[in-house]
Amino acid sequence: MSTHTVDAVVVGAGPNGLVAANALVDAGWEVLVLEEQDHVGGAVRTAEVTAPGFHNDLFSAFYPLAAASPIIRGLGLEEHGLTWLRAPDVLAHALDDGRAAVLHHDATRTAAGLDEFAAGDGEAWLRMVHAWDRIRDPLLDALFTPFPPVTSGLRLLARSGVAGSLDLARLAVLPVRRLGDEHFRGDGGPLLLTGNAMHSDVPPDAAGSGIFGWLLAMLGQDVGFPVPQGGAGRLAGALAARVVAGGGDIETGARVDSVVVSGGRAIGVRTRDGRRVRARHAVLADVTAPALYRDLVGLEHLPAKVRRDLDRFQWDHPTFKVNWAVDRPIPWTAPGARGAGTVHLGVDSDGFVDMAADLSVGRVPERPFLLFGQMTTSDPSRSPAGTESAWAYTHVPHGVVWTDADVAAHVERIEAAVERVAPGFRDAVLARSVQSPADLEAANANLHGGAVNGGTSAIHQQLFFRPTPGLGRPETPVAGLYLASASAHPGGGVHGACGWNAARAALGASGRTGAVRRLLTRTVWERALGAG
Repeated sequence: MSTHTVDAVVVGAGPNGLVAANALVDAGWEVLVLEEQDHVGGAVRTAEVTAPGFHNDLFSAFYPLAAASPIIRGLGLEEHGLTWLRAPDVLAHALDDGRAAVLHHDATRTAAGLDEFAAGDGEAWLRMVHAWDRIRDPLLDALFTPFPPVTSGLRLLARSGVAGSLDLARLAVLPVRRLGDEHFRGDGGPLLLTGNAMHSDVPPDAAGSGIFGWLLAMLGQDVGFPVPQGGAGRLAGALAARVVAGGGDIETGARVDSVVVSGGRAIGVRTRDGRRVRARHAVLADVTAPALYRDLVGLEHLPAKVRRDLDRFQWDHPTFKVNWAVDRPIPWTAPGARGAGTVHLGVDSDGFVDMAADLSVGRVPERPFLLFGQMTTSDPSRSPAGTESAWAYTHVPHGVVWTDADVAAHVERIEAAVERVAPGFRDAVLARSVQSPADLEAANANLHGGAVNGGTSAIHQQLFFRPTPGLGRPETPVAGLYLASASAHPGGGVHGACGWNAARAALGASGRTGAVRRLLTRTVWERALGAG
């Protein structure tokens, strides 16, 4: 059987895998990316699945994290075909009573709208924005670098001071419901914060939900919720084009069946067709942690504690998504929703808690919270003039077996929620395409059970607890093997940090100080995992 040798093998051509490959080719490494699917991009993909001329993003669609990420911005993807576009407004939360809280690109306009919910709430929003502006750069650096973020952490402390750092530490564990209550008197501000927090799987009354809501809301106010012109797939295409331009190779339709381990070190991979690819320096895996450790490596190569910890690994809530081709602009009752790229709907402030309770007990919500995307509003190339390419997704409980009847019933709940805030929506739908949790996993194995974030975002599986208690770094107990997926710190979202951190770790281990780095890493792993 043939053997091919390269400096590094990257398993998976999702955004993290492609970012990792870019970092390695920039360093002069010979890199081969192997992707199981017939296309690159993972959960960053566009297709016509509803009606001809309607381009639907099948998974992720809006990219505030990518726009803010120093990693993505530093790749210069505009030179490889990427163009960012933004809707007239960033986001709106449409209520059943016809009101909407709107996140405008201009913070003063956002503030003015919040004052309509309660006098003084606009000033509270501006104070939050000013605090964000002060700590933005060191905070983003801290979020996107391996744990612990020593250099960026010191910059953050210098920028915010001791008192400000304590406030930030409190925010990191504060429930978003409490965050909203502490800063606002009306419903508008809490709706914007909580709706953004619900992009994760952390309940609104749970520790850590506040930081997610605050971060996405502030990013929306800062960089907006941009989209790639022509579809999400253009972002993946630009990342792949840059890899190839740098001398890397990408093979699609190439399933990796195992990571080859010899003497406790990853030395390459075997593919489904029997090929063996040897890696001189590293194997980087843009796959979920359970899939990497159990399926590709094999538990026999792992310490007993890692095997036990994998049994406690928690997935994020599954996603249920509907795509539509709509023959006219969405008929929102609230004028503020008409120009927003993203619209939150389906629940009020208390409804967030009701839905979270449903999910926690395994009950499909009767009144789901929806994230609704108006893609043509954001990018006119997505569908014919005067129409809308739209989608909505919601979280559903674990353990549901989705029969055809169950799928149809949940589509009905979703469309009923849209109809309440946009009467006439159903009559405007030309075609729909439904993606149940099983459909999502079938399209991308990394979306296990329909989970899109590589594991829960809850605080017990973040930082040095991600993906299992250990270093909180991309290194694994197997030398030369690096976790480059959203299962690694800092987790889900298209920001590239998981892939970038894995690549930097691999490069560091092979450099002049590599032997020392490898010894220190192995020693720390052994102490963290114990003798078992």
